[in-house]
Amino acid sequence: MKLLTVPASRGVLWVRSGFRVFFAKPMAFSALFAAFLFGALLLLLVPVVGALLMLAALPLVSQAFMLATQGALAGHTPMVSVFVEPLRARRPQAIVMLKIGLLYATASLFIMWLSDWVDGGTFNALQEAMSTQTADTERLDVLLADPRLSAGMLLRLSLASCLAVPFWHAPALVHWESQSPAQALFSSTIACWRNKGAFVVYALTWAVLIVLFGVLVNSVFILLGAPKLVPIAAMAGGLMFSTVFYASLYFTFSDCFEQRPADGVGADVPPTA
Repeated sequence: MKLLTVPASRGVLWVRSGFRVFFAKPMAFSALFAAFLFGALLLLLVPVVGALLMLAALPLVSQAFMLATQGALAGHTPMVSVFVEPLRARRPQAIVMLKIGLLYATASLFIMWLSDWVDGGTFNALQEAMSTQTADTERLDVLLADPRLSAGMLLRLSLASCLAVPFWHAPALVHWESQSPAQALFSSTIACWRNKGAFVVYALTWAVLIVLFGVLVNSVFILLGAPKLVPIAAMAGGLMFSTVFYASLYFTFSDCFEQRPADGVGADVPPTA
């Protein structure tokens, strides 16, 4: 395996390739994302450890979508079985994948705890206030004006971004390269750093697309006199963007690492361009 460096403009191509592979198999990828949401809901229903299990499953989910994209590029229809395929590997490799998940879950829970401590619980209070059918505007104004909320949100965003770096490629490196947890986390960090320009463009491209979609949806339905349909369209768009995001993960990996054909990652798969 060889670490590659790509130009910043590659970030736009990753997003475009995600849409391309999604629209090649839209029903299959939508079904995969629906299965992921259903599985996450079931895990959250498990008492005490439900949230931990859900977080631990996220690295496995990202690898499953990478396998789905790889299969779609080779002309195959992604199946729900991709979610368990990373665990069908050799036992040591499957154990390492589970360790990656537990490390991610532990780090995520620590970030949540630390952020809650910094904001004094204002973020949770804001979520509760916004979820009620009759929102208390005065309470919302007080919570939004609390400086602890801004500090907690900034800390959440910063730490979550930092956490994403070592875990971005880690599941793929474990699955395709049989790396240890430490090796995978280190290699992922180096790859993301060397291609930071492409990842910044990748993130900005997603941000621009989401904002433009929101503006377009609001404008269209307001002009049609049906503003009540805006939330429905926004939810549908959000689900599609989320699915395409997961479908695009494979391209971020294949451009950062040159894999050996014997590993099954580079063979019979067309380039992203």
